[in-house]
Amino acid sequence: MNSILTAISNIVLNPVNELQSFYTSRNRVNNMGEALENYVKDAFSGLLACNSVRKRQNIEQARKDAYKRAFSYQGSQNHPPDMILRNGDAIEVKKIESAGSPLALNSSYPKAKLFADSPMITKKCRACEDWYEKDIIYVVGVVKNNILSKLFFVYGEDYAASKDTYKRIKTAISSGITAIPDVKFAETNELGRVNRVDPLGITYLRIRGMWRIENPAKVFSYVCTSSNSDFEVTAIINTEKYNSFPGSHRESLEMLISDSFKISDVKIKSPDNPAKLRQAKLITFNK
Repeated sequence: MNSILTAISNIVLNPVNELQSFYTSRNRVNNMGEALENYVKDAFSGLLACNSVRKRQNIEQARKDAYKRAFSYQGSQNHPPDMILRNGDAIEVKKIESAGSPLALNSSYPKAKLFADSPMITKKCRACEDWYEKDIIYVVGVVKNNILSKLFFVYGEDYAASKDTYKRIKTAISSGITAIPDVKFAETNELGRVNRVDPLGITYLRIRGMWRIENPAKVFSYVCTSSNSDFEVTAIINTEKYNSFPGSHRESLEMLISDSFKISDVKIKSPDNPAKLRQAKLITFNK
């Protein structure tokens, strides 16, 4: 079984942060978003050690085999999530170039949980396992000039409000648009689509949401501060979730505690009610 705790352990033991073309497909060598996603997959599947020492032969086949064991779903372009751990959590990876930049979510609002009945996910994702609800991890990487300088892990339930908060806004906007008289609307997963706008009926209008959310480093600045290290990893996991992982995962991670790797107890604000605090683990690593 793989988890966020084993992924963090793998990174601490193999702190490679140069996203070389090794992490990108041959025809998209400049796609650092893809490189970061592959890096995260390697961390969760246990391949970081192999990448850092370059000892294993046929690395691409080894990667395919490791991914197949670790993930029940490996993503689809333009549809969340980017991957699902086999019998585990969903993972969404976001690349930014500046530590203070917000995250662009485009037409998909922030998720506290991932639900199988969401219209934003694919049929393949829905059928990858027998599931209805999954916890989702947001993994945010600051990447510039092929170098990963900061990596932040946070669960959606500690970061985003419940789905009703966002659906209420989306529904209100969509309802207002469809109330416009003498306009032909079409079914869509976006905020709206207007067909036959012109007399010839050859023009249509797509109305899309462009969701953004503040960077977790900024959201949780009241419990964690950034360092000046070359490579910084931060994770916030509510204590209930942390304690739900196998004891072996927690013990292996806690054995790594040192001057550069720390696990602290903190209190974080509930996304649905900031006046309510919940216990959490703050995990930090600096290289």
